[in-house]
Amino acid sequence: MILHFYIARRFLKALGIVTAVFIGILLPIDLAEQLRRIGPQQGLGPVFELALLNMPGKLYDLIPLFVLLGTIMLFLGLARTSELVVIRASGRSALHSAIAPVLVALVLGSLTLAVFNPIVAATEAEMDMRTARYLGAEERTVSVSSEGLWLRQGSEGEQTVIRAGGTNSDGTHLFDATFFQFDVDGAITARVSARQALLVEGAWQLSDARLWPMAGVANPQAAVEIRDTLTLSSTLTREQIRDSFGKPETVPIYELPGFIAQLNQAGFAALNHRVWLQMELSAPLMLAAMVLIGAGFTMRHTRFGKTGIMVLAAILLGFGVFFIRSFAQVLGESGQLPVALVAWTPPIAAMLMALGLLLHTEDG
Repeated sequence: MILHFYIARRFLKALGIVTAVFIGILLPIDLAEQLRRIGPQQGLGPVFELALLNMPGKLYDLIPLFVLLGTIMLFLGLARTSELVVIRASGRSALHSAIAPVLVALVLGSLTLAVFNPIVAATEAEMDMRTARYLGAEERTVSVSSEGLWLRQGSEGEQTVIRAGGTNSDGTHLFDATFFQFDVDGAITARVSARQALLVEGAWQLSDARLWPMAGVANPQAAVEIRDTLTLSSTLTREQIRDSFGKPETVPIYELPGFIAQLNQAGFAALNHRVWLQMELSAPLMLAAMVLIGAGFTMRHTRFGKTGIMVLAAILLGFGVFFIRSFAQVLGESGQLPVALVAWTPPIAAMLMALGLLLHTEDG
């Protein structure tokens, strides 16, 4: 047990060093990127603010790389001081020596999912909102609630709020839709309801529509107009509606199942969010796989030579697993593979492959 605690402490120290080095590298780069994005006229305060808000998300994406490099640093240090030789001489196998960092990786992955994920979601959402404010863009176009789907579009002369009971998969075909039109002062000017509304180039095409003029009318109900078809101008596009749901990363892991249920109720497939949820749940296994990959290539004694080649092989294999996982995520988001398959197969396969390598090279 003392040996496990010692190796775990060395592993955590290596992880801390790797993380600190990457923060020192990424922060200046992100400062330059935010300065280019919002322009120097905003001042350095907002630039630094956005860079700090963006840093948790960047670190969160790189956690598997940190674990891989921390594992390499750990076992290279143990091999250089001949501590691995002493451990083997005491009757402990190489696999036994890797138990502590694997358990640390699993615990770290679980804590990251439970604690760091909500922090990243909050900072990502806040960054998107502040960036939109600095750029003068609309903060949000689409909102989903238990009452249905809400959209907002606007121009210099008016703003329109749209509520729909249901929609198709990309939000361009609304059912039981109601349009509330407001002037620049925020006063309502008209209300339009329609059985269906279809988004075309620059307009909504409504069918079975009822129009209530509200501005300057004493009795809007008496002035209602019934039309088979009606066209309302629109500034929305299919891409704006799709992107306005926000990245799945901006939704905390605890709220993601409920958010997916609301999207499904509104008529959206929520495939990206379902894939992201499963990918997050499988993240601890991915970190454990990175530990085993790093251990499989770096537990050799340094006197055998070719240490640089083994380190390079471990990094390349780790990046290969990460690339395969990202590629599988794309296939899952496009609906070509089942969600559970793309989320859980890469880390499990990587763990089995690394275990086979470790047993073959270290335990015969």
